[in-house]
Amino acid sequence: MAIITLTTDLGLKDSYVGSVKGAILKELPSVSIVDISHDIKKFDITEAAFVLKTVFHDFPEGSIHIIGIKTEATLKTPHVVVLFKNHYFIGADNGIFSLIFDILPEKVVELSISQDTDILTFPTKDVFVKAACHIARGGSMEVIGKPVSSLRKSEDLRSFSEGPNVLKGFVAYIDSYENIITNISKQQFYDFGKGRNFTIFFRRAEYSISSISKSYNDVPSGERLAIFSASGFLEIAMNSANASGIFGIHIRDVIRIEFYD
Repeated sequence: MAIITLTTDLGLKDSYVGSVKGAILKELPSVSIVDISHDIKKFDITEAAFVLKTVFHDFPEGSIHIIGIKTEATLKTPHVVVLFKNHYFIGADNGIFSLIFDILPEKVVELSISQDTDILTFPTKDVFVKAACHIARGGSMEVIGKPVSSLRKSEDLRSFSEGPNVLKGFVAYIDSYENIITNISKQQFYDFGKGRNFTIFFRRAEYSISSISKSYNDVPSGERLAIFSASGFLEIAMNSANASGIFGIHIRDVIRIEFYD
């Protein structure tokens, strides 16, 4: 059975998500539709990329992922289908793909699908659904678009080193428990740190943590901690408390780690 996932900023109050699902089921009644999230902050490709990056590999190969964030096409942001690690991603080339993938994808095509209406404001339903259903039926990417050699790069924030002792990252996501998830991966942390001691600074160095916990209960209730989340990224949290609200942390805030012998 084909799997189509949905990641959008459409929310659940309006009829938009239902309309997208109805359009999919009209074409493929037997398809399995999975909601990844519809609560992405409006137009926030950084948040959407992080959510999709941490979950798509949990799905079977061949899954098709529709991305409904900043979807209107322009000359600079065409609609595309991207093949990456045998998963298909459909969305606007607005920079989001460069945030999802750490390496170049295997294949990219710029969609040439025509809409059935002249209303251009809902491509998630009128374009992406068509592309997803075509692929779900076993159709090739080249039939619905022309190959292109590159994707737009996002100018968004990435983790990087400042000399041999400092690793700097950013808050990429805040979950519903107000845990603060950074864009610093577990592998990056340990590869850079090489077993050295460290201090994690956040909120303009007003707060710091100097150890990695294995569980939230490793510290007393109400205490701060650093942990690697299930997604494999460094997380700053509090035991039984809402970390982002208490610390006043927001998405894109700087996280600085200093390593020392």
